Amino acid sequence: MKWLVKIGGSLLDDPGARQRLAEELGALWQAYPQLVVVHGGGKQMTRYLSEHGVESRFVNGLRVTTPEVLDAVLKVFTGTVNRELVSTLIAAGVPAVGLSGIDGQLVEAEELDPRLGAVGRPVRSNPGVLEALLSHGYVPVVACVAGDRRGRIYNVNADQMAVACARAWGAERLVFLTDVVGVLDSSGNRISTLDLEGIEELVRSGVATGGMLAKLTAARAALEEGRCEVWIAPGAEPGILRRLLDGEALGTKLTR
Repeated sequence: MKWLVKIGGSLLDDPGARQRLAEELGALWQAYPQLVVVHGGGKQMTRYLSEHGVESRFVNGLRVTTPEVLDAVLKVFTGTVNRELVSTLIAAGVPAVGLSGIDGQLVEAEELDPRLGAVGRPVRSNPGVLEALLSHGYVPVVACVAGDRRGRIYNVNADQMAVACARAWGAERLVFLTDVVGVLDSSGNRISTLDLEGIEELVRSGVATGGMLAKLTAARAALEEGRCEVWIAPGAEPGILRRLLDGEALGTKLTR
């Protein structure tokens, strides 16, 4: 069973939460050694930019990435956040290796929208680097940065990065660990299961906005492949991965 777990940056900002998640990923890896981790770092990025006097601007949940912001993306996503997660996983007994979409052309991207600057849309993914690491017992930990064949670097939404890796690698289970209880309806109630039609309605009606809009759009692409089960789950819940394995009704399960 191939698992891909995407962890939101807000869950990794607290050392205690990061350690707990690393231990839970270690338990999952013991049961399913075919494990890939993708992470974000939006909260850390916003803080870093604020400390350096740079305003964060968003369009449809995606961060406008100027050359100044892109420099910060490399420092924060592929640097601090990735290194902290990898080192915490290693301390939990997981042989983690940090990389980004640039490495081995894991994920190639192209400009998504000129208004967004250096924000990329994944267009190709080569799972060879993942398979090489996994075949030697390592756990790839992927930061959400990609490139193209002309050497340009792009900030990629972490949910889209997770889906690009999952589709190319053939993941059978894709879990988005986030800082909310799951997908919410217009009344603010958690939706336990959601199909493609339900996703379309949430997007069309404007109920899904910001980060959840980006997440549902990415998840929809994964579901359309028809290969994997997808969850949007509350990463702050202790034992979340084991509880999902045990069939507990947490978060939102997305189906075709």
